[in-house]
Amino acid sequence: MHRLAVLAAAIFLAAAPPAYADFQLSVFGGWQGAADSDVTVTGANPAAFSARWQGRSFETPPYWGVRGIWWFDQAPQWGVGLDYTHAKVYADAATLADAGWSRFEFSDGINFLTLNAMRRFQRWNALEPYAGLGAGISVPHVEVTRPSDTTFEYQLAGAVIQAQIGANYHVSDRVSLFGEYRFNYSMNRMKLTGGDELEVDLVTNALVAGVSIHF
Repeated sequence: MHRLAVLAAAIFLAAAPPAYADFQLSVFGGWQGAADSDVTVTGANPAAFSARWQGRSFETPPYWGVRGIWWFDQAPQWGVGLDYTHAKVYADAATLADAGWSRFEFSDGINFLTLNAMRRFQRWNALEPYAGLGAGISVPHVEVTRPSDTTFEYQLAGAVIQAQIGANYHVSDRVSLFGEYRFNYSMNRMKLTGGDELEVDLVTNALVAGVSIHF
């Protein structure tokens, strides 16, 4: 999945037109959880149950992300950003018992790659609020062990919507710290090893903190 982050950075750099003036590169981590969701499996081994998720944000591999934002030269309050997020969820013990599975998780990531419209607001002293909205792709690492088979692989699973709101605190002209709330809704359709299809829509919420470098 680190390759996805590198690819995102490469696409961002290659696509940057000269109409952008201020580039902001950020890294972040924090706490992430997920709402309960309905799971449907269709095929030779059908199943339907409600999954209760644990985020375990600070366990290895942790929740983290990186993003780049170009702010427009002619309209500096507006920008466009490319965002890679390594979120994750684990089904709890009760869910595994209900399903009759021994493993159901995306611990190597429900990895999100999104393109976002960004808006920053008037700075008050060193504090600068901002918000963003965008969409992209969900690339989870599917980790499912059922009595019939095991699936353990990355898949391109579907679309994701992202919203975020936060504030930068400018330590200097080049460096800022930030805190942020972010919301992701991903629609995941995945193939299991035995040929079945698993469907689950995931809602994740995160409180993050990070550092940005301004160029």
